[in-house]
Amino acid sequence: MLKAVIFDDEFIVLKGLQMIEWSKYGIEIVGTAMNGIEAIEVYQKYRPDIVFTDIRMPGIDGLRVIERIIEDDPDTICIVFSGFNEFDYVKRAIKLGVTDYLEKPITIPIIEETITRILDKVNMQKSVTALQSRWEDSREELLVKATLDLLLIGEDMEQKFRESFGEKNKWIKNITVYALSDKGPMIQSNSSYQSVYVRNGEENLLVVFHFDSDRDDLNQLLSDWQEQSQTFIGCGRTYANLVDAKKSYKEAKEALRYGRFMKEGWTDFQNIAGNTKIVGNLSDLEEQIIFHLRTGDKEGLLNQIDSFMSQLNSERLSPNVIEREILKLVYLALEVAKETGEDIDPNRAYLPHLEIRELDTKERMMTWLQEQMEMIFNWTRKVRQLTKHDAVNKACEYMREHYSKDLTLQEVSDYVGMNPTYFSLLFKEEMKESYIKYLTQLRMDRAKEFLKAGYKVADVSERVGYYSPRHFSDTFKKYVGVKPSQYKTKS
Repeated sequence: MLKAVIFDDEFIVLKGLQMIEWSKYGIEIVGTAMNGIEAIEVYQKYRPDIVFTDIRMPGIDGLRVIERIIEDDPDTICIVFSGFNEFDYVKRAIKLGVTDYLEKPITIPIIEETITRILDKVNMQKSVTALQSRWEDSREELLVKATLDLLLIGEDMEQKFRESFGEKNKWIKNITVYALSDKGPMIQSNSSYQSVYVRNGEENLLVVFHFDSDRDDLNQLLSDWQEQSQTFIGCGRTYANLVDAKKSYKEAKEALRYGRFMKEGWTDFQNIAGNTKIVGNLSDLEEQIIFHLRTGDKEGLLNQIDSFMSQLNSERLSPNVIEREILKLVYLALEVAKETGEDIDPNRAYLPHLEIRELDTKERMMTWLQEQMEMIFNWTRKVRQLTKHDAVNKACEYMREHYSKDLTLQEVSDYVGMNPTYFSLLFKEEMKESYIKYLTQLRMDRAKEFLKAGYKVADVSERVGYYSPRHFSDTFKKYVGVKPSQYKTKS
């Protein structure tokens, strides 16, 4: 039912209008007032859909009341009436956007005729709004579908995606995919980017189309949401070509999986991506096994090996095929072991392809596989324990000397002679925090020293490796609690 209010300084008018059977029109009179000040109070209390008001009232005149109401809610339907047929009043009323202007004396037939016109307008507005809403929903659904196709299929879907995106597709400069452990925040599009939230099964994906190079606001918004919600975000690389959306999608998923295991809230793929000889198309099970081997998760590794063996058992495969698949997995594991920079038992030749040929049953091959994977895992963990302290100390010293540069994980891991992914895991184990958090804290500590010494904020930003003063300021506030300028003033 629509809510209406009546404002008039004549008691007889108020009473007369209340005698109308409003309910048959789906309208309820919720309040009245006899002066402009009370009228404003009644409006604010009831927030009506329809306002009937006289123009001349004590306190504040009716047109001033209408002006305030329309300013607060332009969709409010306003009908004004007056005993003074003055052109200036009519002109002002029309300019304000009133729905109708009635001359006194007001009769019931006139009001009923006006109500009919009002209801026609309301119904038309509702129909238009419903159509617009359905059109927007349909358009949004098509865009989400086209975006998911772009992630899964790639190049063949680019043209369809651009059509769904609309005119602004010409402005797209880059694309980044974020994988979220839970449904993310509602992000309003602006002049810098437009985001599309996509679900693929259990995956929560945020696909961001950038119109310029500014990333600070978006990353800060996502970072704040991640900290407040205690969830995980995996960020793929940013690509200039839409056809590379598939790459960013795969990277974001890998970064999320890594971040969950390492209990890092925000993980950039570029910070964990390492040079590795493991290439080609791997099955999901093989990728999971390699992941658990790299991250030192023995329980997860053994569970995935069980799944791998169950999959082999469920298919009618020849001994040659089973032998090939098992050997492939063992050699993949050996490639991971080589990331330590050491060789497994250098005193003897380790030749898995010769050992497996001595096995004449599938059961013996399965047992042998489990033994080899446990051996490789235990050896890798032992080397990690022996080498991590010296390697991490060496890396920390290097970061302390070069924190002012655009220092990457790749550069630091190259310096200590390790695979970046492997080094990242060692660093986390030894320091109880990620490489990027350690580096950021180091930079913030140095920044405080420079600010205390009187350096300008822009100079400090560059001295500690940030070439965007705004990014530096946001990061400093996040770690220290106040902006650099405030810290400098207090110091």
